[in-house]
Amino acid sequence: MDARTDMLMPVAPGERIVAMDAVRAFALLGILLMNIEGMVGPLFGSITGVNPALTGADRVADTLIYIFVQGKFYTLFSLLFGMGFAVMMARADAAGRSFTVLYLRRTFALLAIGLLHLLLLWSGDILVNYALMALVLLAVFRATPVHRLPWWGVALYLAPATIMALGGAMGSLAQLDPAAAADMAKGLAEQERAMADALAAQRATYGGSDYFAAMARRWDDFTMFIGYLPVMGAHILGMFLLGSWFVRIGAIQRPDEFARLYTLLRWVALPLGLAAMLLAWWRVPTVDFGRLDIESGMASVLTAIANLLMCLGYLAWLLRGLNGGGLAARALAWIAPAGRMALTNYLTQSLVCTTIFAGYGLGYFEQLPRAWQVPFALVLFALQVVVSRAWLARFRHGPVEWGWRALTYGRLPAMRVVPGTP
Repeated sequence: MDARTDMLMPVAPGERIVAMDAVRAFALLGILLMNIEGMVGPLFGSITGVNPALTGADRVADTLIYIFVQGKFYTLFSLLFGMGFAVMMARADAAGRSFTVLYLRRTFALLAIGLLHLLLLWSGDILVNYALMALVLLAVFRATPVHRLPWWGVALYLAPATIMALGGAMGSLAQLDPAAAADMAKGLAEQERAMADALAAQRATYGGSDYFAAMARRWDDFTMFIGYLPVMGAHILGMFLLGSWFVRIGAIQRPDEFARLYTLLRWVALPLGLAAMLLAWWRVPTVDFGRLDIESGMASVLTAIANLLMCLGYLAWLLRGLNGGGLAARALAWIAPAGRMALTNYLTQSLVCTTIFAGYGLGYFEQLPRAWQVPFALVLFALQVVVSRAWLARFRHGPVEWGWRALTYGRLPAMRVVPGTP
């Protein structure tokens, strides 16, 4: 094998960007804190903001997760995916070879993993969306000049929220006309009823003991969610482009050279994002599928802006912690192995949680109070960090990552750690 071919082979542990692994591990914790509600109970019950039926500690936990976690960490994961794309492209360019076929194999392998995940374990899968948007990323944006990436990224990310704001404004205007208001109310009532029916079906099926009925329900959930792909896909693709921009300008590899950028993200973007999130929560804390007006539309815009700004602020603080030394750097370095096997850990979270909570598993469906879901997620993540560290002390890749690389590169990567090798 020549050097040019070797540059396109899987990245050795010594060649990895450690900051990306640490940020990915932190994002993995956030994903679990966000997803746990849709695993303990019906998935559609976890996407409507603050549950108005909750009280006391449960309501506090639900509100804190909604403000600080929900929507912020799938964006961070999307940002990291875009970074991975840029790193892989840079390695291919350095080797003087096209990586299109390689990347397509990688993407279709991820699509297959995502489809298996949503059918066999949990219908809240994000990997299918990532794979589909990765195809768009390759086809449309691979040759985009670096200075245009953040503009395209922000525009794509905010496009769905802008459309929703316009829809809300049109909804408010329609209410001025009695006939239009009646037609709109009828349509919204049908939409609200469809969501209520789906929620009831999830509650009955996932709380039941028939695994194959749950598989069928997961497929039904998927067909509903895929209809929202233009919205979710625009968010994801926008974050892919921003992540690619961070790598292509060197801001991840050499953060000290971009002190001004990260200072703005820490002290301007994050506070502004939090303020926007608090305003959206104050005005519209719970999503109502039977409502379409200017206030609900503007809440959607504020939430989207908040998710983006807070995600970037989190990234900036994480990089500050990694490069600042002390306890924060040690803690982030300690959890980084979980980020090196993030795909394995993401799938394992679904396996563990559905086994415990689904009716066909241990049957604790809707039995874990909202407040207790937070410490449960923290303990599970801590266990994953411990297992990841032990695993990577002996093996070069997580088990699912190893299979993904094998499908991507068409050969079995080395698995065991050999002393003295990178």
